[in-house]
Amino acid sequence: MIPADPSGARRKGTLKGAGPRRRRAGAGGGRQGVPLLLLLPALVALAFLLVPLLALLVRAPWQSMPEQLTSPAVWQALRLSLVCATAATAVSLVLGVPLAWLLARTEFPGRGLVRALVTLPLVLPPVVGGVALLMALGRNGVVGQWLDAWFGVSLPFTTAGVVVAETFVAMPFLVISVEGTLRAADRRYEEAAATLGASRFTAFRRVTLPLIMPGVAAGSVLAWARALGEFGATITFAGNFPGRTQTMPLAVYLALQSDPEAAIALSVVLLAVSIAVLAGLRDRWTTTP
Repeated sequence: MIPADPSGARRKGTLKGAGPRRRRAGAGGGRQGVPLLLLLPALVALAFLLVPLLALLVRAPWQSMPEQLTSPAVWQALRLSLVCATAATAVSLVLGVPLAWLLARTEFPGRGLVRALVTLPLVLPPVVGGVALLMALGRNGVVGQWLDAWFGVSLPFTTAGVVVAETFVAMPFLVISVEGTLRAADRRYEEAAATLGASRFTAFRRVTLPLIMPGVAAGSVLAWARALGEFGATITFAGNFPGRTQTMPLAVYLALQSDPEAAIALSVVLLAVSIAVLAGLRDRWTTTP
């Protein structure tokens, strides 16, 4: 009979007992006090972000809100914003999804540069984007002069110009979302479809697109919300003409000078839309432990 090794037993007991103690120590760490040097700046940052929004809600003319939102000028801006933002999202889908697929699925020289240029409108000041659109698509622009001469099309200061400006600033949100989803998708399904004789377009339409539909939906919502809130590029490229190019952000800016209650009412609507977008996309940005 081989005697048991007491040292081995002690080691085994130590190993068995170490796990619970380590877990208890880790769990107890969450009950430790928050350092004051971190807590104070965090509370100041939270107040800095929330107080202006709360002030907007406190000062909102809730009793006259229905009247404000149904006035002709406000309704025109609201309707135009919804129509143009939806049209810009549709254009972004038609053009942005193929661009995202190109960036995620193909190799070509300068792909990194192309990706950087695609994301440039995210950090470019919107007014600069509007000036760039004027230089490109204006009546005397690089492309706009030929559109005017050949087809009689002039985009600046028109409703179509609003859609163009909103698409310019909103499409990168869709491209980034769809490209990330494409990179995370399993390519073996596409390869299996190819072995069964499907063309690349058929594989994309029947296999890839259903797989990435959550990313497409999230990118579409982000693009729509960004287009709805666009100001700088719109006022620079399309102007501020009531009923034709005056969207909700432009109406807020104009109403703030003459009718502050209407400006606050429109701002509350935009705030509600933003909150709804964030609530709808929360599951895509957070993970449960």
